Amino acid sequence: MMENAAPEPPAPAKRRFSLPAGRYQLSKLFFNFYLLTMGSFIAIAIVADFVITTALRDISDDYTRRFMEGTVSMIEEDLFRQRRSDWTKRIKVLGERFNYRLGISERHDIRLPPAQAARLDAGDLAISADGEIVYHRLKNTAQILVIGPLSPGRDPDNRRVFTLEMRIRILTWGLISFFLAIAVWLWVRPVWRDLEALRQTARAFGEGDFAARAPAVNNASFELLAETLNAMAERVQRLIATQKELSSAISHELRTPIARLRFALEMIAETSVREERERLWRMMEADLDELDNLIDSSLTYARFEREQPELQLAATEIEPWLAEQVEDVRILAGSLALELDTGALPAGQRVELDRKSMPFAVRNLLRNAIKYAQSRIVISAELVDGQLRIHVDDDGIGIPEAEREKVFTAFTRLDRSRDRATGGYGLGLAIARLVLELHGGNASAHASPLGGARFTLAWPLQASRRQ
Repeated sequence: MMENAAPEPPAPAKRRFSLPAGRYQLSKLFFNFYLLTMGSFIAIAIVADFVITTALRDISDDYTRRFMEGTVSMIEEDLFRQRRSDWTKRIKVLGERFNYRLGISERHDIRLPPAQAARLDAGDLAISADGEIVYHRLKNTAQILVIGPLSPGRDPDNRRVFTLEMRIRILTWGLISFFLAIAVWLWVRPVWRDLEALRQTARAFGEGDFAARAPAVNNASFELLAETLNAMAERVQRLIATQKELSSAISHELRTPIARLRFALEMIAETSVREERERLWRMMEADLDELDNLIDSSLTYARFEREQPELQLAATEIEPWLAEQVEDVRILAGSLALELDTGALPAGQRVELDRKSMPFAVRNLLRNAIKYAQSRIVISAELVDGQLRIHVDDDGIGIPEAEREKVFTAFTRLDRSRDRATGGYGLGLAIARLVLELHGGNASAHASPLGGARFTLAWPLQASRRQ
């Protein structure tokens, strides 16, 4: 029996976006914007034309009356020199001499607005609603002289749909529409390109490509959006890298105490000597303390790196506050001489700090000095260029100049600190720097006058949280 063929691996998913879809989106954006712009333009033009026409109606009608008075009087006098029965023939002859049509109608056939009708009945010239036809009552008769339309090309009987005026309007609006379409296209296309580039970047970022960045945009309106998107991408990429590094480092650090715990448990099961069992119990308790410190330090570092908590800055008198921090760790110093020197500070000097986070920085520096000092640790403070500087000096072996910046990187240990007697996970100094950066300052390492290492915390007296 033949074995079943192995199933073929699934084909990679295709991207939904394609060139035709992109063209469709561009066309849709263009037509939507074009229709909106053209519709708004037409609406504004119609309203403006109505307002202007209404405002100028009386002026236009008055001008037409004055312009036509002489012509009407001449035609009226000419008609009254003829017999009334010949008026129709005569008006045709006179009409051939003018550029507009002449006619005679009965009064009851004329429909005018009330104001114009009153003028007509009073013997004055009346103007039609569109301002194109002039009416005049022939002296005391019921017959009305009709002159117009006055504009050339107008069809008095409205038999032609596309009059000259209508053709001119259509041509004008056609040219306006054409050039507006070109302008809208020239504006929409680069905007669409920028939007599409931002969309593609966001999509790639959402699919896990955290190295994706928005390209330079052509439209200044999208510069801030592109910068914000790129800043967000860099922030997320950095956080993910930090979490990966943190997880990897913690996993590595957990192995040693766990291995020692396992070894101690095996030894306890094999020995019945009381002193040996007590020694192993002490080893296990130390390893458990080490695990607890590792977890606590890792969580603290992760919180500062991830959240950058909002600082609650308070003006604090530095001398008693610093003395309190030193006393809190003095018990850890054992036989080491722990000295506090604030003689360089003015009496009652105050500085802004966050009482919740700044103790992390100071105490971590003190614990670090306790690990490496031989006999003496000096904590001092001074004011330099509007900054408060706190120095922690020890008489240990010091830090090589090339490695002084590395000690502030999480889980970084120098060769001299790999001895388990010193302990630590390379997190204390990293936490100290994060806290100082939040205060708008910095943490740095130098050579100490005591012969060992000097760690300095510096931040402005008027602290401002880093954005």
